[in-house]
Amino acid sequence: MFKEKAGITAGKIWEALNETEGMFIKELKKKTKLVYNDLYLGLGWLAREEKITVTEDGKELFIKLSE
Repeated sequence: MFKEKAGITAGKIWEALNETEGMFIKELKKKTKLVYNDLYLGLGWLAREEKITVTEDGKELFIKLSE
């Protein structure tokens, strides 16, 4: 059940990022309408699969799909 939720959440995040050149974490949260716990669950899944690149810009995280 937990792995299924992580996969579904990762899919929502991937779809949102696929439409852009990347987003700050707050923008991504707003776009996906996910709570932070689920957002970070999905981001962890995508990071482990090396599907995203995460950089820190000041105090915010910027996330984009890996090339």
